[in-house]
Amino acid sequence: MQTHTPTTPFGRRTMSLGMMASQAVAKTAPEGAQVQKWKVFHTIREARDLIGATDRALAILNALLSFHPESELSGDGELIVWPSNEQLMARANGMPATTLRRHLAVLVDCGLIIRRDSPNGKRFARKGRGGQVDQAYGFDLAPIVARAEEFEELADAVRAEKNAFRLAKERLTLLRRDVVKLIETGIEENVPGNWGRVQQTYQAIVGRLPRSAPRQLIEDICCDLHSLYTEILEVLESFAKTQNPDANESHSGRHIQNSNPDSIFESEEGSRKEDEAGDNAAENDNLQSLPKRELPLGIVLDACPDVKDLVQGGEIRHWRDFLAAAEVARPLLGVSPSAWREACEAMGEVQAAITLAAILQRSDQINSAGGYLRSLTDKAREGKFSTWPMVMALLRAKLDASRSSAEKPTEPQSDGNKARGRLEVSDALLRSLERPRR
Repeated sequence: MQTHTPTTPFGRRTMSLGMMASQAVAKTAPEGAQVQKWKVFHTIREARDLIGATDRALAILNALLSFHPESELSGDGELIVWPSNEQLMARANGMPATTLRRHLAVLVDCGLIIRRDSPNGKRFARKGRGGQVDQAYGFDLAPIVARAEEFEELADAVRAEKNAFRLAKERLTLLRRDVVKLIETGIEENVPGNWGRVQQTYQAIVGRLPRSAPRQLIEDICCDLHSLYTEILEVLESFAKTQNPDANESHSGRHIQNSNPDSIFESEEGSRKEDEAGDNAAENDNLQSLPKRELPLGIVLDACPDVKDLVQGGEIRHWRDFLAAAEVARPLLGVSPSAWREACEAMGEVQAAITLAAILQRSDQINSAGGYLRSLTDKAREGKFSTWPMVMALLRAKLDASRSSAEKPTEPQSDGNKARGRLEVSDALLRSLERPRR
């Protein structure tokens, strides 16, 4: 008697076009096709996100495969298994019955198995006299055989994506490390360049990175970081080539000018022009009296304490913090980007930032901060300007104000309060401040 293979589910379960498509795919398995069931299960597990299967569903699929007696699944063999829910729950590590039914439905929707339900919905097999299975009702594993190559391709795609994602994250880590350390090198080595703006550009790029980012976003950020890294590296290498190996600390302030106003760095050609200007200025008698060493950051902050109000926390520990504060002070003072760029080209970024901090400190006495900065920039080009006299004048004014307030009769204060109200300077600096002005 001929048997009928059921295609619709039992009871209230409805039939869908997706189930019909899965059954159609199961019939396309080539004759004699054989797959290693655990090997194909491994590829399904790797590609589960693309297939749409869940971890619990794969645990049930693993249990279903264990009920198949052979290690291979053959398109010509019997591929229906008929375990009861109790047996499946036992082999799925005690999964609850409701969870089992829900994830069995997931396997059906993903096209990994087909329901072959009996008339009463129970799962069983009817065998002949020789022990062979004449009719079985349960779960058909034929789609696994028919789609084995598809699962392998999906697993390869997942592996390729994981590898690309890993390489993208490695590249991002390396670029972030290189950019940060190159910026620190440029600041510590006094390489001319708008390093405060470079840091802001870097922070804007990495600020687009969320806690969990897709690969495409990481690659886009890597492209932006690589462009920034290339620009920084070119500036540092160009500056290193122009340096005289015998140059001392007084020669570390050469400036690099760039014809491109949008660049955050300065070029080598302007460096040679500035060196020539510096050589001519060195012959000027007025410049011979100016100090040749760099101003310490602590003295600059003592003379210009208002700049500390522009940084979060009110604390400046490094020159890079000072440069970042100068970038904030520029628009507050109404200094145009072109005036600031010209000042950085003529003085160097650190000296320009010190000048801007001094202008901020005296903002109540200066009508046009931008015009004043341009005037000092012109003097710097002629070699007739140094930040030392400006900073010393601010310190002297602060010291005079401290002395005048100390001479006024006030209420008695404790020694601790007096110590906090007095400007503390070294003896050498005090002697320098008390010299008569020329």
